[in-house]
Amino acid sequence: MGVIVISGGRRLEGCVPVQGSKNSVLPILAASLLSGCVSVIHNCPDLSDVAASVAILEHLGCRVAREGDTITVDSSTLDRCDIPEHLMREMRSSVIFLGAVLARTGEARLSMPGGCELGPGPSTCICPPSAAWGRRSPSRGEASGALPGGFGAATSA
Repeated sequence: MGVIVISGGRRLEGCVPVQGSKNSVLPILAASLLSGCVSVIHNCPDLSDVAASVAILEHLGCRVAREGDTITVDSSTLDRCDIPEHLMREMRSSVIFLGAVLARTGEARLSMPGGCELGPGPSTCICPPSAAWGRRSPSRGEASGALPGGFGAATSA
C-alpha cells in the first residue's frame, strides 16, 4: 500500500461539492408520486436517465420544473396510470415507477423496461413479487391481476 505525504506547512481547508447521484435521485423522483403534493429535490445531476424520469412524471400528469440542479415535482395533478413503451425503453430503471403508480392509482400499465445496450436485463426482481398480484408471464408482454385486498390491477402492455 502506498503512502501519500503532504508537506508544506499549510493546513488544508476548503469545500468540495459533492455531485448528486443518479442512483439516489431516480428512486426519489419515483417516490415523489406518493406524496400527492409538491416535492423539491436538490442536487439532481443533469443526466439522460433523470430527464427520462422527468418525462415519465410529466406523462403521468405531474407538473415538473427544473432550475439548475433542483427539480420540483407536483404530484397532486397525477391523472394517469400508464407509462408508454417509448418512455419505458429510455432506461432500465423505469420499472421503479411501478410501485408508486400502483399505490397512488390502484392500477399501473407499463411495458418491460429498456435502456441497456447489452440487451434486455433480467426481470426477476419485478416478476416474482408481481406474480403475487396475479401478474401473467412478462415474456408475452401482457399482465393483469388484482392486488391483495382488492386494490386494483397491475398490468403490462
